[in-house]
Formats: sequence, C-alpha cells, structure tokens
Amino acid sequence: MSDMTSTQLADAARTLHTQSRGKLGTLLRVPLDSMQDLALAYSPGVGVISSDIARDPELSWTMTGRQNTVAVISDGSAVLGLGNIGPLAAMPVMEGKCALFKRFADLDAVPICLDTQNTDEIIRIVQSLEPSFGAINLEDISAPRCFVVEEALKKTMKIPIMHDDQWGTATVVLGGVINACKVTDRNLTSTKIVISGAGSAGIAIARLLIQYGATKIILCDSKGVITPENSGNEYKTEIITASTLHSDSGSISDALQNADIFIGVSAPNSITPEMISSMTPHPIIFALANPIPEIMPELALAAGAGVVATGRSDYPNQINNALVFPQLFRHCITTQTPFTRDIYIQAAQSLANSVPNPTPDRIVPNVFDTYSLFPSSAK
Repeated sequence: MSDMTSTQLADAARTLHTQSRGKLGTLLRVPLDSMQDLALAYSPGVGVISSDIARDPELSWTMTGRQNTVAVISDGSAVLGLGNIGPLAAMPVMEGKCALFKRFADLDAVPICLDTQNTDEIIRIVQSLEPSFGAINLEDISAPRCFVVEEALKKTMKIPIMHDDQWGTATVVLGGVINACKVTDRNLTSTKIVISGAGSAGIAIARLLIQYGATKIILCDSKGVITPENSGNEYKTEIITASTLHSDSGSISDALQNADIFIGVSAPNSITPEMISSMTPHPIIFALANPIPEIMPELALAAGAGVVATGRSDYPNQINNALVFPQLFRHCITTQTPFTRDIYIQAAQSLANSVPNPTPDRIVPNVFDTYSLFPSSAK
C-alpha cells in the first residue's frame, strides 16, 4: 500500500468504501434458527432478562452486550487533518475507528456522529447514552471544547470516558519518547522539550510528560512561543506554569535552539533543517502532522537528528494511536475503572517495554505486532 501513488490510494479507497457501503455490520452472538431460539432471545424470554435488570441494574454488565461495546462519538469539528468537515463527512473516520476497536481488542464499537457543535448539547446527549454502552470514545472534537466535554462527562458518568485525540496520542508519544531517550542516552526528566501545537493533542502530550516527570517544556502555537501574557486559555496557561523552563515570546526557531526533543502536532513543513541543526546533538524529532509532517524524516536525519518519528506508515517509528487505544479501552471496560493519567503512563511504559532493545528505526512496535499493555485484561 505504501508503494501506491496518492491518486492510486484515493481511487482504491473510493472503490473499497463504495463496494462495501461502509466498514461495519452486525454479528449475531446467539442462534436464531428456530422458534425456541426466538423465544429465548426475544419474546417471551427477553422479558425475564429485562425484569432481572430492572431489579438489579448491575446485571446489565453480564446480560447485555454493554460490557463489550464502545460508543465512538464525534461532532465532526476537528477530523484528522481535514478540520471542521461536519458529522456526515466524519462518519467514514468513525467507522474506521470502530473497525480498529474490533480488530485489535475485539470490542464492538458504534459510530455516532452528532449534528451539533454546541458543547452543552454534546454533553447532554452523551450522558443520555450511558445505559447503552460500556465506555465512551470521544473523537475529533475541536479544542478547547474537547477539554470541557471530557471533563464534564468524567464527572457525571459512571463508565470510562476518553478523548483519544488527547490521551491516545499522548500515551503513544510518551512510550516512543521513553525509548527514543534510551537510544540517544537522555534523561527525559532533564531534557528541553519543545511542543509545537497547543490543541487537544499538544496539551495532553504536555500534561502526560509533566506527570511522568518532565520539567522543561516550551509550548508553541502557530504564533510562536506561548507565554502567560499570550496564552489565550487556561489549558495553555496550565502547561507553561508547570514548566520550569520559561521563555520570552519568540518563534519556534528561537525555542528549538539547544532543545533535546521536538514534538510536533501542528502544521506540515513548519520545521527546517537549520532548526534541527540548532538543537543539541542527535536530537529526538517527533514530526506528527499528517499526512505531511513538520519536516520529512530524510531532511531531519540529514540535519543530525538521532531519532525521527512520524504519523506515517511508510517511514520507521509510526506513532499510531492504534498502538494503545484498543487495549486501553479493553482494560478499563474489563476492570470497570476510569481512565486516569496513571493508567496512561502504565500503558506508555508497557508500550516502551514491548521493544526491549530499541534502535533509531524501532522505538515502538508495529501495530500488527503481538504485545500486551495490560496482560491481566487482554482478550
């Protein structure tokens, strides 16, 4: 597939989706081949089950598919690199996400694209879905609304809630950075880290790095270095306040001087080889903008980078959320525990440990490799 031209890939994708009419279907877990089968699965047998659950709601976890079902919910406001394309155009992406849940964690996932971008309405709708699902995966909701939505739902709902653009991204980035530091002989807690992109992914990456022990972080957006005076919202302020490394306003080029790690979740071709050369020797470059990264790997390596990762499958070190989110959801649904930053760090450490001898070209596993982030809850 990586040998295809962009035109060939587009044509093949259109053919696949047109012929299959989407990527999902329904699979029966019980037989429906006789009148007795029908009597057990539906009327009158189902009345017994509904009565049991009415008396003891906890039975919904063992007598329905809820314990294996995830809702993948988006308002279409921040889809992939496409931006605010709305709920109809978001559906193929949400179907794809559901397919990944099934393939990599045997979880049944349902795509739900909401025809509203009102924060309060999204919160109310998702809250009302709780009886039908075992967990909620928020997806492709723009910042800073995504923070408000996730925080409100986690406070009011009893099932696990995770915005994957935040925490799936942050978890796999942390796992990759842990191994990249091993390869380049760095101590993550004392390195200078520059993050370009202060949306959902950038803020969550910074939060998790800080939780892990990183102290020297400069956060940048499209206008340059973020300071208390120009932060614009409480989430950016939180990160720059937690960092011990305070920088005057300046450009991303200024921030990268003598930096050890660059993590980009921003815009294509926004980093130059000269910027890489201004960093410390053999820096770590995570250029994660998709499909075109902040700097192409060959340019970063030629400029002296020690380890380069992207979001692309046609280069080594693909930082892919699919490495972690299916197993994260499997673990939290199985154990009926909420998502926490400690769980994300545990998953990141397990991801790093799944590559016991990391090299510049292999700091994370391939998504099709066999590995387990939570052995006790694996299926």
